[in-house]
Parts: sequence; structure tokens; C-alpha cells
Amino acid sequence: MVLRYVLGVLAAAAALVTLSAPPLRAADESPPEKPVKEVADRRLPVTTSAGSGELALYVSRDWSRPQPGVTRAVIVIHGRLRNADVYRASAEKALAAAGESGQAAILVVPQFLAEVDARAHRLPADTLRWGTTGWEGGGDARGPAPISAFAGLDAILARLADRTLFPDLTTIVVAGHSGGGQVVQRYAILGRGEATPVAAGIAVRYVVANPSSYAYFSPDRPDGEGGFGPFAGAAACPKFDRWKYGMADLPAYAGAATPAALEQAYLGRDVTYLLGTADTDPNHPALDKTCMAEAQGPYRLARGEAYVQYLRGRHPDGFRQKLLLVQGVGHDGDRMLTSACGLAALFDRPGCAPPTP
Repeated sequence: MVLRYVLGVLAAAAALVTLSAPPLRAADESPPEKPVKEVADRRLPVTTSAGSGELALYVSRDWSRPQPGVTRAVIVIHGRLRNADVYRASAEKALAAAGESGQAAILVVPQFLAEVDARAHRLPADTLRWGTTGWEGGGDARGPAPISAFAGLDAILARLADRTLFPDLTTIVVAGHSGGGQVVQRYAILGRGEATPVAAGIAVRYVVANPSSYAYFSPDRPDGEGGFGPFAGAAACPKFDRWKYGMADLPAYAGAATPAALEQAYLGRDVTYLLGTADTDPNHPALDKTCMAEAQGPYRLARGEAYVQYLRGRHPDGFRQKLLLVQGVGHDGDRMLTSACGLAALFDRPGCAPPTP
């Protein structure tokens, strides 16, 4: 892990010519400013003190009536293109691959639509819609009310925790790849929705797959020598420690929470980092190349491994979160979620050994 980071520049150059990484999918090359091709067919009311709106989503079962026998719920969050239909297909493939492990599961795939989507598809005024990227950090919707994307996840968890609808539910998995991985990692820090299912005896797990960046709990960043320290480029990159990259200027959803309290709560949550060992392209078209993200490493694999090392260093005796490596897979949500390690994270299937720290 240390060697990968120290030799980041050389590894980046090698990644440009390697033939081992899978080819980019067309979706990865599309700009997020384009409207989505398909809008999810279900709606979930989301009500907060700021107002109300309808969250678009796919659901694999009719969750408006009791679903006895359903023991697991898997929430899958799309990437930056808001292509929930693509991620629904990947989730369904993972469910099929899980076999018996997935037979008693419900899939939920929310869609954080943008204003451009609402206009293109002439959606009703009460449909929640954000900017093209703000939802990744839990930002407020632009209409019909300033509702945080995280409040949408709170509403999903509350529905799943309703024992009149899901009397046998034991586990909820909140998973996301790429931009969705950013959502899950930040929600695992700030999210308030976990309290409801936990109070009902339902375990909650977060699966963070191949995000471009992470939220750090201090101004320390990888120093290029295998350790961590104050970011040397802070003067040239003054926003490096602002949310969604750090703890400064937290969104309104965070309320009065302090970074120390958020870090302690995050450590107590069941988080699995799912990283593709071939996600090493520093010029990937969907990679965050801002100075704030570059402060965390040259490419996604390095950034993810560095973040886990950072947390282990801060909490050597209390770090229980998992790192799983998907061998030979790059930035491909379908292959990540349907891999042996993906199935282990989503459905507790055997066949994935965590790497040695």
C-alpha cells in the first residue's frame, strides 16, 4: 500500500499503457450535465422541517404492503450520471448471483435526479431534484424544497424499519459505487437514519465502492512517504479540508454535530471498503481531479487504501471496518458488485478473503 502511493506517478504512467484494465463503458464517458435516459418508476414521500418532496426510486417488491419473509434489504446508489436503471440491473445480477443468500431480499435503488432531468422528462413539480453533483455530499435539493439527499436515505431506512411492513428484516446494506460510493461514505458519517432500524433490531452495513474521494476527520493527508501529516499544498488549495473532503463547513443536515463526535460514531458503524485493484487510472474521465481530491492520492485505489490506513493509524486498537480488494477490476460498478467480494459485502456470501493489513 505504501509503495503504491510513494510511486504514484510511476504507477499512473504504467496504468496508461496497461492492458489488464477493462475498457471504459460508454456511460463513464458521458457528461453528468446530460439528462438521464430513464427515470425510476416509484416515488417515496420525504418530509422534513424544510418542506416535502417525492424521491424517485426503484423497488424490487411492493413495499406498500407487508413483506413477511424478507430478511435483507440492499440499497444501491448510482454514480455521478444518476443512471439508476443501470445500477438496478447490476443489483439484480448480484441478487441472482447470490443464490439462496438473496432469495429473501428486497432491492431499493434511489435516483437523485437533477433539474436537467426534471425538465427533459417533464416531471411533476413535487419531484425532488438536485444539482448535477451536490447530492454526492448530502447537499440540499433545488426543488421543491431544500431537502438534503441524506434525508432521502433517512426516509428509505424508516420505511424498511417499519415492522408492520418488514416483520422479519434483520439486515440493511447501503451500497454505492463511484459517485454513489461518495454518498455512502459521507452518509455513514453524517446519516441519522440508522437509528430507526437499529432500534428495531435491524443491523445496518455500508459498502463504499471505488469513490473518487473520502471525508477526512483532520487536516492530515498522505505525505507521499507512507505516512500522514499536514497537507503541504494547503496554501494553494484552501478548500482541501472543506466538506465533502473534510470536516470544515459541514452541510445544514449535520446540525450541531462536532467532527470528534462524528468520527467516533463513524468508527462504530459497519463499513466495508470495496476497491478494484485495477482502478488505477489517474486520467479516468469520471475521476475527481480537483486539488482537494488529488491531496488524497493519484487515483482511486491509492486514495481508498490511504484512507483506510489513515483511520487505522488514528485508531489502532478500535478500527473494525473492512477493506476488500476486487482483483483485476477497474472502475466498473457491475463487475464490482457481482464479484465474489461484492457478493460477500452485499449478501454475506463466502469466497472473499480480506487482504493482510
